[in-house]
Amino acid sequence: MSTLLILNRTPYDSTDVTWNALRLAGRLLDAGEEVRVFLMNEAVDLARDACEAPEDYDQDLTKMLKYLIARGVVLKVCSSCMARGGVHKNEPYFDDDLSATMPELAEWVLSSDKVLTF
Repeated sequence: MSTLLILNRTPYDSTDVTWNALRLAGRLLDAGEEVRVFLMNEAVDLARDACEAPEDYDQDLTKMLKYLIARGVVLKVCSSCMARGGVHKNEPYFDDDLSATMPELAEWVLSSDKVLTF
């Protein structure tokens, strides 16, 4: 079974939406699920080292994402959004091989058993 998580929000947007998505990804991995994550819109910042937790936030979301990748999560980032968006626009991504297109996302959607958006 495979699950695709599509994240759209700014990582540190005064909510725990992104944190909860990453926590869910970890639990799905624990359950033996194949997990893929696709970042769009402002969520692209999650794949940048420049994205740091505010002083009043106790979680490092980029570190969480890297840990999930080390555990087997496949990450892709919308190439158009990479060029256009994020609070940290023009900052480098932590991996040069993250870029993906809308046709690739469509393929992931079609080949996934479950698709969740955050």
